[in-house]
Amino acid sequence: MSEFREMRRKRQQLSKEESIAILEKATAGTLALLGDDDYPYAVPISYVYHEGKLYFHSALAGHKVDAIRKCENASFCVIEQDDVQPKKYTTFFRSVIAFGRIHIIEDEQEKLETARMLGNRYNPNDEENLQKEIESGFARMLMIRFDIEHLTGKEAIELVRQRNI
Repeated sequence: MSEFREMRRKRQQLSKEESIAILEKATAGTLALLGDDDYPYAVPISYVYHEGKLYFHSALAGHKVDAIRKCENASFCVIEQDDVQPKKYTTFFRSVIAFGRIHIIEDEQEKLETARMLGNRYNPNDEENLQKEIESGFARMLMIRFDIEHLTGKEAIELVRQRNI
């Protein structure tokens, strides 16, 4: 495992628990991969967080899949709050970045379990329709696992100050 940089502005760093809470609450983020000709490739994507891992779904082929097969190093960013303060020339933000290794899930049982997790996240309590969707599209979908190695969250200094009042 590589060494990850420490956050420069530690006062603004969120706890691990706060960072995980953001991952559990948000519904989409940006997945960053090493794309064609080593250009960064960042793609907005829905996900589910579960026990230190992120899970995504994908079509069987495309730029994202090619990038994952080429290099397992990845990062994933979620912005929970983005409140622009025009008169203060700043933004009151809260965000999380995960760094880790990304893999296409090859095991059929794990693929099915993660497809169910993702489906239940975005359409809970609808087992009948989830089952139909999985049956009709399972052969044409990839499930992807992102093993988080380093997680860091940060918020605007103004939000830190508000909490400390």
